[in-house]
Amino acid sequence: MKTAHWALPAVVIAGLVAAGCATAPREIQPVTANDLAIMKASFQEKGQAKLDRLDQDEAQKLCSHPPSVRIPAEVSARIEKNNMATIKYPADGKLMGDWKAGEVIAQRGVGKQFSDDPKTPSGGNCYACHQLSKNEISFGTIGPSLYNFGKLRGGPTPEMQRYAYGRIYNSQAFSACSNMPRFGHNDILTEQQIKDVTALLLDPNSPVNQ
Repeated sequence: MKTAHWALPAVVIAGLVAAGCATAPREIQPVTANDLAIMKASFQEKGQAKLDRLDQDEAQKLCSHPPSVRIPAEVSARIEKNNMATIKYPADGKLMGDWKAGEVIAQRGVGKQFSDDPKTPSGGNCYACHQLSKNEISFGTIGPSLYNFGKLRGGPTPEMQRYAYGRIYNSQAFSACSNMPRFGHNDILTEQQIKDVTALLLDPNSPVNQ
């Protein structure tokens, strides 16, 4: 699901380097038809990985830029507002599920790769970017540590449940151009799976809060 988000910067960066880009922040430059043609020519469909993964929504287009490009505050605000509108909270009003099921999802990294069975539920692969518990000996550091996430935030209050669920569903609603996958927005995790991961983060009995 992140192919479109990460493939494009390489093309843009190459163009900037060729032009002798300066170190000062630059404004966002539009993607040309040639950029898209090069990208699509180098991507081959395989399994469930289809060419539609290269189709970008507004947020992906605006966020596909090298680090030297400055995103105007009003653009960031628009990205967050538009993504906030996409969040679908459960109709039953229940935002927390089973933290034990959430732990399995968080530690499972399969689901959207071309070699994975699309009939098998996807995992969240959370440990690849975050620390989740004090017992973990290997975890990623791309994202902040989530250890004691709920304890540090006063427990599973209604407001915190809504925040955690929404953040998992669509991270760009809270932080424009976040590296975190938009699990609900892109149909990576189901509603129940997001509920379970929310419980993993907030339930006092979860290893995250021990």
